[in-house]
Amino acid sequence: MVDLVHFVNGAALAGTSGRFSDIFDPNIGVVAGRAPLASAAELDAAVQAAVSAQVAWAAVNPQRRARVMFEFKRLVEANMQVLAETLSSQHGKVIADSKGDIQRGLEVIEFACGIPHALKGEYTSIPCASRSAWSRASPRSTSPP
Repeated sequence: MVDLVHFVNGAALAGTSGRFSDIFDPNIGVVAGRAPLASAAELDAAVQAAVSAQVAWAAVNPQRRARVMFEFKRLVEANMQVLAETLSSQHGKVIADSKGDIQRGLEVIEFACGIPHALKGEYTSIPCASRSAWSRASPRSTSPP
């Protein structure tokens, strides 16, 4: 039986609430592990860590973010079998179905890898001498300059 832990802000935490939820393996009909249930303070710490991480991530150049996502994609592909077995053991799916779910997730990752192109602004000429149109990506404002 496996006892899971919380993973917050780069550290594994056992949990302090004293409450757990069973992890049931529907393929074989047994409890395969336990997951700790977070206390309100642990949840708040996780949210605050995520807020801080988002601010730092937003400051990273989009091309560098895409490189991180490409590496994530590579790791998912390299570990497809282990991920599929884990998904199957926790959701009662056959391995092939789990691999299909992971493949659909890879499609989302691939979209994220292409985000630098979607974030750039563009200029479009309009067939009128006195008019033109342009767009600018701005993470802080949705109104035109």
